[in-house]
Amino acid sequence: MFSRLLKPPNHSFLLLGPRGTGKSTWIREHFPDIPTYDLLNTAEALRLSKEPHLLFNELQGLKKESWAIIDEVQKVPALLDEVHRLMETKSIKFVLCGSSARKLKRGGANLLAGRARTVQLFPLVSPEINDDVKLPDYFLFGSLPLSITDHDPKSYLKSYAETYLQEEIKGEAATRNIGAFGRFLEVAARQNGQITNISNIARDAQVARQTVQGYFDILVDTLLGYWLQPWKLKRTTKQVAHPKFYFFDSGIVRSLSGRLPYPPTQEEMGPLIETCILNEVRAYLSYSRLHYPLYFWSSHDGVEVDLFCETQKGFTAIEIKAAPRWDNKFNRGLQRIQEEIGRTKISCFGIYTGSREATFNQIQVLPVLDFLKRLWEGNIIY
Repeated sequence: MFSRLLKPPNHSFLLLGPRGTGKSTWIREHFPDIPTYDLLNTAEALRLSKEPHLLFNELQGLKKESWAIIDEVQKVPALLDEVHRLMETKSIKFVLCGSSARKLKRGGANLLAGRARTVQLFPLVSPEINDDVKLPDYFLFGSLPLSITDHDPKSYLKSYAETYLQEEIKGEAATRNIGAFGRFLEVAARQNGQITNISNIARDAQVARQTVQGYFDILVDTLLGYWLQPWKLKRTTKQVAHPKFYFFDSGIVRSLSGRLPYPPTQEEMGPLIETCILNEVRAYLSYSRLHYPLYFWSSHDGVEVDLFCETQKGFTAIEIKAAPRWDNKFNRGLQRIQEEIGRTKISCFGIYTGSREATFNQIQVLPVLDFLKRLWEGNIIY
């Protein structure tokens, strides 16, 4: 059992997260012995989809401020009307859990009118794993709970990818052409962490450009991926305008790309480490309730910073390298952004796979695990 950092709100909330992140386990731990509707149960989902008003009839007798749970609520979006009615007329509080925002958007989740805050559960992060964080397994197999505890993480990740195609995509009728979507997933996984060229991906996956854009929307809506937008420092400066796409877990990247059976190449390791760091930072911001958006920055001449964040205290820039030795050339992007913003306004960090801390012209270089420790202590972004 892992001790999760996400703290339950004291009011109704929508808990989102990809399959396998431990949402149901987290709910059972924090909300034991309260009425629960599990819509993974086909009979229950059919019963309530035919007669959504039964939810109101069955819960209206609860005491004021009582809790109720609906797990996988996206399977019957019509229940949101009854949830809204119970919140309004009976002051019932809800835990609404889901692994996809796709059907909720179409089903009118906005009807809750802000009465249910959205929170997200990520895969395990380094302080939750504690001493079990082992490099490079963390980069190669990710941090889904069963990927860490299973004696055969490769088989688990392969099964996860297959289950996603069969259950998530077919179940939501997101696309009828599963073969084309499977080809897209492999190409997109191999392009993980790179500036996204929709046309090239469409060509390699043998599908239309417009279809590829729709497929990316599916990944975002089902919480398997995330767009990292470029930061625009100055309107007069030429900069890259296209975003990067990252999957939510590095192990899933390797599974979807077909790379699980093989040793990682040096070219592959860079985006995998970036994926781990990016998702740890996203989880830190979410769990800490810091609503700072994340970006990357890349100039027209190829100078880049992997992560960039504007906070109340100034700016934070992070460069990530899959290298055991920090080379001075790795500082180029951070030095350029210092010049653009001003050294006194920005904190710059380098992350690498070596073992020693170092400082280069106000750039603090840290080993991966040291960086993650300081991040969760609140000493990187705050």
